[in-house]
Amino acid sequence: MAQRVTEFWKRKTLEQMDQQEWESLCDGCGLCCLQKLEDEDDAKSIYYTRVACKLLDLNTCRCSDYPNRRQQVPDCVQLTPATAEEFAWLPPTCGYRLVAEGEDLPPWHHLVCGDREAVHKSGISQAGRMLAEGSVAEDDWEEHIIFRV
Repeated sequence: MAQRVTEFWKRKTLEQMDQQEWESLCDGCGLCCLQKLEDEDDAKSIYYTRVACKLLDLNTCRCSDYPNRRQQVPDCVQLTPATAEEFAWLPPTCGYRLVAEGEDLPPWHHLVCGDREAVHKSGISQAGRMLAEGSVAEDDWEEHIIFRV
């Protein structure tokens, strides 16, 4: 009888994952690339806006220059296993955050269902509903809040 292999995100810690496994945790929703506002009174509350980073493709939710993103957007956050304790700002659906918190990936995650488009079909991503960073004045971002974490 063949033995079933447990999915790598269930049997490995973030630190044990190789680069390909780590990168595959990204579901491609693009939510982490949306501009965020921090509550001045409650620094723990982060508000996501519909305004996308200048490098984010508004339809595919993919970075247009992922390998060089930090040169073009110096404050782009580099997620690493070492910073997993800081993942609370990520959306609650994020694969990195879920695995860091000991949770399983959702049914629509491509590693679970095999379909990279499922994140868009399920409505998790903001594909086609985002605004280009240059099209909205920073003072007006508050008018485009979509959720809070």
